[in-house]
Amino acid sequence: MNVLIVYAHPQPRSLNGALRDFTVQHLEAAGHHVQVSDLYAMQWKTTIDEQDAPQRDPSEPFHASLDSKKAFQSGTQSADIAREQDKLRWADTVIFQFPLWWFSMPAIMKGWFDRVYAYGFAYGVGEHSDSHWGDRYGEGSMTGKRAMLMVTTGGWDSHYSARGINGPIEDVLFPIQHGMLFYPGFDVLPPFVAYRTSRVDAEGFAALTDALGERLDTLATTPPIPYRRQNHGDYDIPALTLKPEIAEGRTGYAAHVA
Repeated sequence: MNVLIVYAHPQPRSLNGALRDFTVQHLEAAGHHVQVSDLYAMQWKTTIDEQDAPQRDPSEPFHASLDSKKAFQSGTQSADIAREQDKLRWADTVIFQFPLWWFSMPAIMKGWFDRVYAYGFAYGVGEHSDSHWGDRYGEGSMTGKRAMLMVTTGGWDSHYSARGINGPIEDVLFPIQHGMLFYPGFDVLPPFVAYRTSRVDAEGFAALTDALGERLDTLATTPPIPYRRQNHGDYDIPALTLKPEIAEGRTGYAAHVA
């Protein structure tokens, strides 16, 4: 299996750094091929701007989506974007590893999505008709690939439980898992989440790596989160709302999980 790890943490000598190193070693020992995009080490450019489409007409206002489409289609994207897209094409599974900062990913990783997910590459694909509204949410350029979040957080697991103050971890991560991974077609595996990271000692780290090793050993077989596919009958098109008989009486994020 080809595994890409997109990693965002500024300190190599951290819990995240140790978990990344364990992940690479464990996967390679099992015979997998691994690439790592270490965004801080790469000094990844976070902001999407006109520099990402160097052949654009500078007399026209910059348009993030349309300029990215032209650059992608013409092969004139900046080189760092093209390299990351090639890694995504190569990968069978992608692990996105990051600390949960202010209920989301670090800005540098968000910038990776903003820039690498060019129009025509990760979105804006497929027909739009009365029965099919683009290849997305279960279809698209990442179809057949798997993705998993590996997240660390200082909060307790109870803080992210069904009635926890921070909200269920499934809800906190929904915009990432459903909106950024399932949208372009990834099969999204349940996340691997490490809680109370400031309290992890040697014994806790051993338990963490044992659990992580089990997850890594089953990357190819773990059932993905059963998000509802957009064009498979559960949604009215083009309104893209759930049909009245689907998840009757349910609203919010959970309604979009079968």
